[in-house]
Amino acid sequence: MKIIVFPQFFTCFFISIFIFNITPVKAACNVSDKLCVMAEIKQNTDLIENKNWRDKALRELAKAYTHEGYEDKAIALIAEIQTPDTKAMTIRGIGMAAADNEWNDKARYAKLFKALGVQAEKIEHAPSHAIAYTYIAMSQAFARDNEGAMATARSMKNDALRHKAFGETAEIQAEYGDFEAAMMSINAIESEAFRNKAYGTVAKIFIREGKLKEAYEAGQKITNSYARTQVLQSVVNYDNEEENLSQSTQRHK
Repeated sequence: MKIIVFPQFFTCFFISIFIFNITPVKAACNVSDKLCVMAEIKQNTDLIENKNWRDKALRELAKAYTHEGYEDKAIALIAEIQTPDTKAMTIRGIGMAAADNEWNDKARYAKLFKALGVQAEKIEHAPSHAIAYTYIAMSQAFARDNEGAMATARSMKNDALRHKAFGETAEIQAEYGDFEAAMMSINAIESEAFRNKAYGTVAKIFIREGKLKEAYEAGQKITNSYARTQVLQSVVNYDNEEENLSQSTQRHK
């Protein structure tokens, strides 16, 4: 008896084996177990070939870890990020997420910000290195660690970025309604131009919040006559609906 071999049969047979013998990927986590899901995210992130995409995924994961209270896991991810500016943005993300958590433990914040400083120091790209410290100071201000924010800003070597850090810190403090802290941050700015700009920005924040006394006092500290006049005029126009509508229309043109 002659055996007839059908090549097509064997081809289909082996393809079927190849397809259907792949080990199925089963769901490893309960969706409510965020730590498990984040570990799964990390496993998938390691498979991303594009460096920029992988770094961004790690940044977002670090923020999520911090939000969930696993800041040590978040900080450990920074070393895996290759892009300097993404490293800096990750430091920002971790710091801001921690501030949002509003921990009552000051020592916990101190430990975190110290660790972020260590990571910032490792960034070799000068602009990213400097901006990382600005982000730490901002995060400290958001966490109501005014003393730490001042110390971080003061430690920065680049004059312009140091001034910027003090100014950004003052804005955050003004948002919280802390006039004294905001003035202290601005007074630390050595450049008159940067200082005037910061006073003006902070005054606008206080005006927006209806804190006219604080806005007026900030405006009085501006040494540029035109800039000071603008702030004082905004104080006078606070309850003038026609003027405020006119300015709003001009800003949107």
